[in-house]
Amino acid sequence: MLNQLFINGTWQPPLVGKEIDVFNPYTEKVIHRAASAGDADVDKAVTAARQALPAWKKAGGKIRGRFLSAIARRLRECSEDLARLSSINNGKPLTEARADMTDAADCFSYYAEQAMALEDRQDSEVAIPDAAYHSHVRFEPVGVAALIVPWNFPMVTTSWKMAPALAAGCTVVLKPSEITPIVELELGRIASEVDLPPGVINIVTGLGHIVGAAMSSHPGVDKVSFTGSNSIGSRVMAAAAIGPKAISLELGGKSPIIVFGSSDVDLAVDLIMGGIFTNAGQMCSATSRLILEKSIAKHVLDRLAEAVCGLKLGDPLDPATTMGPLTTKAQYEKVKRYTNTGMADGLCKLNGVAKADELSCGWFISPTIFLDVPTESPLWREEIFGPILCVRTFESEEEAVALANDTEIGLVATIVSGDTKQARRVAEAVEAGHIWINSPQKIFVETSWGGFKASGIGRELGPWGLSAYLEVKHKTELRLRGDVTGRIET
Repeated sequence: MLNQLFINGTWQPPLVGKEIDVFNPYTEKVIHRAASAGDADVDKAVTAARQALPAWKKAGGKIRGRFLSAIARRLRECSEDLARLSSINNGKPLTEARADMTDAADCFSYYAEQAMALEDRQDSEVAIPDAAYHSHVRFEPVGVAALIVPWNFPMVTTSWKMAPALAAGCTVVLKPSEITPIVELELGRIASEVDLPPGVINIVTGLGHIVGAAMSSHPGVDKVSFTGSNSIGSRVMAAAAIGPKAISLELGGKSPIIVFGSSDVDLAVDLIMGGIFTNAGQMCSATSRLILEKSIAKHVLDRLAEAVCGLKLGDPLDPATTMGPLTTKAQYEKVKRYTNTGMADGLCKLNGVAKADELSCGWFISPTIFLDVPTESPLWREEIFGPILCVRTFESEEEAVALANDTEIGLVATIVSGDTKQARRVAEAVEAGHIWINSPQKIFVETSWGGFKASGIGRELGPWGLSAYLEVKHKTELRLRGDVTGRIET
């Protein structure tokens, strides 16, 4: 495992020589020590990125696309090793970690194509109503991009930021989470293997309040992209305002899954399970509020209890495991406090789902379902980031939409209904950035990702993700007498 900083194409120890313990959440033991950078290391990385920017920008989209394709190819070639590293460090089952590596490679491949297409549409003519003028639009990279990523989806969130940034012609400084840095460091190795020019990718591990803060406020950074909690996002935004810098924020979620009486019960249960227990509920997109029509409630809850009993908690590397531990002890203790709050408040739990007590090690939380949760309860209103589902019932479509929208956060939602017109109508009424209808949480790289309200600023993925790293330059020119076009004389 790599334990240095990747700056200007070389592996370097941090100037202060400090390290951070990295844990396996299943064994609860230290498995690695990562470099802990300081302000001076961040300055070195930003300087390297600035020095590499002119040549990378000038290289053009087709050359940048070839490098992105090469990175995607290497990600696929070593995907099994990367998945195992992620599973050991993050705690997610190996099957989920493998899917993450596939998603990351697909993202680099997509933006390789976007980079090549970008070159073809540079200096595109814009139709204007005055024949005495002609105008062209040009897209240029925003500059040096600081990328700050969380611990719940190693490599995935990184690819969502790094691939479009590189495609646009930006150079980057990446800060992986200090909790799960192992996989992202492998991108430094891959950058060297594909002969990426030095300084285009720089990877600086360290504590958020030191490295993340230094990156967010650094005068040599032109763009900050952050994924994480709302509280830290606010600090990043305040730091980036010094300058100011362009900013993208992908923040929290407290998302609804609405199940109507016309739903296929088997499908509904599958979607409920996947929306809250994937990655042990450690997802900003977790549909942690189940809004269930009364006419179908008993049937769905009975089947849900059976399904939850079928989950197998255990070693993430065991093929039989379907839910791993929480990634950190701090997160385990936080989620435990929420379950204790629910019990202290006398909330009724769905029976037959306790599992974590059977395990001798690991930061495991039993998948928990609280029924009839009051809308003022912190369990209903706050992002828990764990395997806790809160349930309320409704009788009318209007009531369901009101419950779904009664939140300060609007990242995603899932609508389950046997009535297609109803599902689409409700999807239009729900205030969220990405909505699934009778679908698992499948995210296509071609679609947009981001939320309404306090769920962030901007969009990732698709062409919107590329646009987040581009500046738009317009050139409007008065045609001169004797212009070689011969079309206009002034």
